[in-house]
Amino acid sequence: MPAYAYKEVSVSDGGIITGKVVFKGRVPKRTIIPTKDKSVCGGMRKEPKILVGKNKGVQEGIVYLKKVKQGKAWPAQESAPVLDQKNCRFSPNVQIIRKGDLEILNSDPVLHNTHGYLCKKLGKQCKRTVFNLALPNQGQTIKKKLKRAGTVKVDCDAHGWMLGWVQVVDNPYYAITDNDGAFTITEVPPGKHTLVAFQGYTGGVEIPLTVKAGQRLEVEAQLKK
Repeated sequence: MPAYAYKEVSVSDGGIITGKVVFKGRVPKRTIIPTKDKSVCGGMRKEPKILVGKNKGVQEGIVYLKKVKQGKAWPAQESAPVLDQKNCRFSPNVQIIRKGDLEILNSDPVLHNTHGYLCKKLGKQCKRTVFNLALPNQGQTIKKKLKRAGTVKVDCDAHGWMLGWVQVVDNPYYAITDNDGAFTITEVPPGKHTLVAFQGYTGGVEIPLTVKAGQRLEVEAQLKK
């Protein structure tokens, strides 16, 4: 656990980090064969393990800065973020949340056993259980407090093909890439930082960088398997 708490301060001379997350390898697919609850979960299908759009841009990639001690204010949050399970899929499939409450919802008329694992080594080792929750009823919600920053891999013990990712952050310098793999992080305090880019299939990379006052810094993060 960090020994500090993030402090909100005015950032008048902040920089902007903008860029793209790319994957230039072959895009593999996984075969999903539902063995139960087919009326809700659907039939056999193939899905890509990584979503790659225009010019090799990675969609739904997670990008964040590590260990920023102070800077811009957190975005407004009226309610706790939600991890829904609908048609035997996690929705959203990828999300970034601040440390605190996560509401886990079952929108399906079947049992889901939602299991979250804290990952190490940029998402390549996900073994430590952070929550393991049975939700047998449609519309049921369980609130879980995530106290530690890190990457959480989520699956369902009842439907083994379900897969989602929750990135818990301890500062507001983060983004999820768009359909072209692009991202922007604003009001970055001048100084040395470490940028992390992550996707579930590839794992992540760390990029050291220096942001100058008022600078617009362009970065390309290349993910590899």
